Amino acid sequence: MPAIWRFKKFTIYLPTMGLQMASLNSGSNGNCYYIGNGHDAVLIDIGLSLRETEIRLKQLQLSVNTIRAVFISHEHTDHIRGVSTFANKYKLPIYITPATAKFGPRLIRPLSKSFEANQPIFIGDGDNDNTALMVTPFKKEHDAADPHSFIVSYQGIHIGVITDIGIACDRVAHYFQQCHAAFLESNYDEVLLRTGRYSQPLKDRISNGKGHISNRQALDLFRHYRPKHMSHLLLSHLSKENNQPEIALNTFLPHAGQTNISIASRYEVSNMFTIESAHTYALSLLSTPKPVVKAVQGNLFG
Repeated sequence: MPAIWRFKKFTIYLPTMGLQMASLNSGSNGNCYYIGNGHDAVLIDIGLSLRETEIRLKQLQLSVNTIRAVFISHEHTDHIRGVSTFANKYKLPIYITPATAKFGPRLIRPLSKSFEANQPIFIGDGDNDNTALMVTPFKKEHDAADPHSFIVSYQGIHIGVITDIGIACDRVAHYFQQCHAAFLESNYDEVLLRTGRYSQPLKDRISNGKGHISNRQALDLFRHYRPKHMSHLLLSHLSKENNQPEIALNTFLPHAGQTNISIASRYEVSNMFTIESAHTYALSLLSTPKPVVKAVQGNLFG
């Protein structure tokens, strides 16, 4: 009777390579967010000038040569100011919806590629989520032609760029609760906005569900939909007039738990954060052969 190899199943933990994230700038004076895996990267929005974008990438010791594409959330100047000149200089595709492109600079159109909500786009050398960055756009509420936010994924790690959201709608909540890390808008303090110098129509535009969300609204989203695996949250797009970093941080820190909370500044680059996750794989180990009547083989990835 021939000897049959039995398989003994055991579990090991293998770390992913990780995703890096940083804010080049975050605020009404310009927005630009970097997410990459070391060899492929994307920028979400370029609201800085070409020169300032280059300077800030160098400050973070990031090479432009790893940037494969730019994704545009909507057409407001603080999100597209430098996109056409930057993308044209480095021959980068600009992912933008047709409705948004109508309001952008002329140079956007020849470089542009369209995208649709909830349809992943693979960026880099690979063609699936194991070997390439995957960028998933989703619709949000904002006073723009066709506004979207984005989730950037790699090997099971998900980083959200979720700013300029008038309300934390079901779509925002759905994607936020998948994130290992996120840039989350925390635009204004409700008291500072109410008592501030803005005109009432402008105050209404900010807070009417199509503008921005407050510290309290952002905290509600965080408290109710934060996943257990969320390691980092960067509070983003803070108003210069109606918010203060200390107020935003003090709103969140009592509820932070194991999540690292920091501010994406409107004046300088953030720290570079590496987001990692561990996957569990059930592997099979060959044991000593024993003569048996019936072959029994374990499931390789059970």
